Amino acid sequence: MQKPTAHRVGVLVFDGMKLLDVSGPAEVFSEANLLGADYELVLLSPDGAPVQTSIGFNLPVAASVYDHEAFDTVLVSGGEVLVGRPIDTAVRDAALHLAKHAGRIASICTGAFILAAAGLLDGRSATTHWRHARELAVGYPSVSVQPDSIYVKDGTVYTSAGVSAGIDLALALVEEDYGPELTRAVARSLVVYMQRAGGQSQYSASLTGPAPRSSALRGVIDAVKADPAGEYPVPELAQRARMSVRQLTRLFHDELATTPAKYIEGLRFDEAKALLDAGYTPTMAAQRSGFGNSETLRRVFISRIGIAPSRYQQGFATTVESQY
Repeated sequence: MQKPTAHRVGVLVFDGMKLLDVSGPAEVFSEANLLGADYELVLLSPDGAPVQTSIGFNLPVAASVYDHEAFDTVLVSGGEVLVGRPIDTAVRDAALHLAKHAGRIASICTGAFILAAAGLLDGRSATTHWRHARELAVGYPSVSVQPDSIYVKDGTVYTSAGVSAGIDLALALVEEDYGPELTRAVARSLVVYMQRAGGQSQYSASLTGPAPRSSALRGVIDAVKADPAGEYPVPELAQRARMSVRQLTRLFHDELATTPAKYIEGLRFDEAKALLDAGYTPTMAAQRSGFGNSETLRRVFISRIGIAPSRYQQGFATTVESQY
């Protein structure tokens, strides 16, 4: 009886790529093989030459992308070299070539910029590292960027959030191929979540966006930041800015794309996250950040990042073990 053909996974790498973008998913597929799956991983560069990773390691590859005709799955790694500059045409063309001969294609972290430059995300939903989601949305307006998603599937095109989210995506691909039982065994063996709770905004530094341009609005924001727990009726904020409520509301809309109430909630949310990170209880964090009580804080956390404050705090507690 003829052995079934292995599921071939081509991985596109390039100079400056982030090593964990490859090693994380590769370990998932490798562990799956130990448990009964049959994946064949092939590292590829645009010209077949070894690449240098972002940490300075040289990474050998098996071949050029043009030396292989087809893959069941293609992974496109990411790297800081992709952000804030044009995508190298050789890397872009390599991704496009692979996509034309693949059953599905997936990017890890900022690898989404390569897919976008190749036109593979046009009219699709996608995600990338939270730090670069806005730049992806501005640079490629035809892409519907989902900044809070750990990974996004749109047809046969997949994108994932920052770095370790490549592991989440790889687990999702294994589940599609071999089902939840084998995937659960892989996750347990690697000591990772099979499905991570909440979105990637729980990892972001701030949800309030850039500072306002006008000095009047900056004065209002600075006052709220100085005392997030204070009371801030919009008429009082407008009086502080020496303008009407209507003018202030329009400024918030034009410069920050939100309402005064939503922006203040965002500032308080950032403050509550910082307090939880510092070890305050959810009740104390709620009081000190201006939410009043833990139930209100809980509703806001679930609405914004999909998990409760206590769950968030558990995920970001100190890694130093107690000595008592």
